[in-house]
Amino acid sequence: MGLSSGTSVDGIDVAAAEFGLDGSRVWLRPLGHLEVGYSEGLRAAILGALPPASTTLEVVTRIDTGIGQEFAAAARRGIAELAGGRADLIVSHGQTVFHWISDGHALGTLQLGQPAWIAELTGVPVLSDVRAGDIAAGGHGAPLASVFDVLLLGGRPGRTRAALNIGGIANVTVLPEQGDPVAFDTGPGNALIDAAVRRTSEEHYDADGTRARRGTVDHALLAELLAEPYYAAPPPKSTGKELFHPGYLPPPDRLDPDDLVATLTELTARTIAGACARHGVTEVIASGGGVRNPALMDALRRNLGPAELTTIDTLGVAPEAKEAYLFALLGFLTWHGVAATVPSCTGARHRTIVGRLSPGAGPLRLPPPADTAPTRLSLLAHPEENAACCAHPTS
Repeated sequence: MGLSSGTSVDGIDVAAAEFGLDGSRVWLRPLGHLEVGYSEGLRAAILGALPPASTTLEVVTRIDTGIGQEFAAAARRGIAELAGGRADLIVSHGQTVFHWISDGHALGTLQLGQPAWIAELTGVPVLSDVRAGDIAAGGHGAPLASVFDVLLLGGRPGRTRAALNIGGIANVTVLPEQGDPVAFDTGPGNALIDAAVRRTSEEHYDADGTRARRGTVDHALLAELLAEPYYAAPPPKSTGKELFHPGYLPPPDRLDPDDLVATLTELTARTIAGACARHGVTEVIASGGGVRNPALMDALRRNLGPAELTTIDTLGVAPEAKEAYLFALLGFLTWHGVAATVPSCTGARHRTIVGRLSPGAGPLRLPPPADTAPTRLSLLAHPEENAACCAHPTS
């Protein structure tokens, strides 16, 4: 089971999957996914504690417990509804509340959501804290999606592809025809759009891109926003709401609210497209909640051209569930002793086995480490494919 909540703080994404190893291949059969919303009180507490707000250790402790309890309930529901009542391992990314970047280097990251609550309620071992090891090895701890992207999309000659995820922050993994892959956060995905919507309404996001379509892009403001130094910095790099938070927006009286949303939507599209163009990308495979915003997707197509834009559901993965499946994959690899980071993408000195394990109802009994690290990921659609895919799967 993979559990995650992105920087948009929309809720808890839950995905169930079966995995197996077959030599250099790891296979994944998606079993389904669901989204469980945060309680309004917890969501408000999380948003109220994020930078640039100040907070207290008491509030942090309460949020850590609340997230752990709500992730636990989401995991139990996912096991019942998606996995036939049984799971071997739960992987919880938790909720990022701070990502510490100084002079272009990641020095720390904090994801809240105490895993003991998940292990207690479900009785299943839990892998958590999946970013810290890469940061300790000199990396950014992000984008961890790069391992999923490289295994699924790598080794395809003839074009330079990019896997794009549009959450609160947008990130890409670029898979060139030759050479090592690179990955990085491009800048805001939905974060600034959501902040602008919340500032002037009771809504949390621009549903169906309605406000962006009503508004008009303010090109003077757009030029100011595009001057942000982060966009020109070379990868590896990562960012978050420590930079792109509500205080980043212009004063409320400067612009009509819908014009502001339209301008911020164009900003997200321009910065993603610019990052792809700098790396010669000819095909973009998008995922994340942002793909459900037609105004943003239209702006992306316009700015990416002539590069082709598709979504990951064409490969068999629901766009909004990709990160939850990613974390499930990371857990499977860790369980089998396989390093699950890509140094050329995160900037780390070496690959790392990610996360730390909390026992469930019984003692931990890990299998022997895998003999071969997988080099590709296959997605399976039907249960009968599992038996055919490998003679001796390890699940």
